[in-house]
Amino acid sequence: MSVPSATKRLTIRDIGRMRQRAEPIAMLTAYDSVTASLVDKSGIDIILVGDSLGNVVLGYDTTLKVSLDDMIRHSAAVARSTEHALLVCDMPFGTTTDPETALRSAVEVLQQTGVQAVKIEGGLPMAPVVRRLTEYGIPVVAHIGLMPQSVHQLGGYYTHGKAAESAERLTHEARVLEAAGAFAIVLECVVPEVANAITAELTIPTIGIGSGAGCAGQVLVINDLIGLNTRPAPSFARPRADAAGLVRAAVADYVAETKGSALQTKAGAA
Repeated sequence: MSVPSATKRLTIRDIGRMRQRAEPIAMLTAYDSVTASLVDKSGIDIILVGDSLGNVVLGYDTTLKVSLDDMIRHSAAVARSTEHALLVCDMPFGTTTDPETALRSAVEVLQQTGVQAVKIEGGLPMAPVVRRLTEYGIPVVAHIGLMPQSVHQLGGYYTHGKAAESAERLTHEARVLEAAGAFAIVLECVVPEVANAITAELTIPTIGIGSGAGCAGQVLVINDLIGLNTRPAPSFARPRADAAGLVRAAVADYVAETKGSALQTKAGAA
């Protein structure tokens, strides 16, 4: 079982060993200093600074408007406040259009933030990108299945791998991305049976989100885990708390107390 250490941050080799000994890998997103510190001290293995910050922090409808500067700013905040988890930064839309563009963007991320790896969405077209980055010494997490950055091309959010052709394509993409050098691969909203088959075929860890319990690890958006949302969480995410309810209750109590004190002061003055 992974435990926090004040002297050792997890590495991609540690994550690989967890896969070898069949120890489940726990991954969560974080976007700010306080949340990252709390998550890190709770023993999480990997913290992903996801471009989902566009949805849950910046108020965008999709992740497409998230910039490289956004990712660098938030990743640096997370890195400053953690000491245990392996840190991964999402490469935002438009920064991995070709291997050299991706390399320049990823170098900037690692130099300015303190994260150890980047995550790149995409199947076969991203294999040359993954290969270029890993050859340069930058660890990469791949990401297939539902890819929010490709939501318009995919035609919306839905489960992937239902048809035989789709399942075969996902399996082939996973093989190619592993061969290109990815040290882990996120499977988002993939039919569990297909995710299980991919997991059994690869030697690198699969990290599932909405893809069943058979992956080598799991990842969730922290807001979905703790119930800090103004919209319902995805069906595959079970909130472990009602942080939104606590915030609303605390603020309502503060407002009532403040307004009540003001009324008492006015009554006394009268």
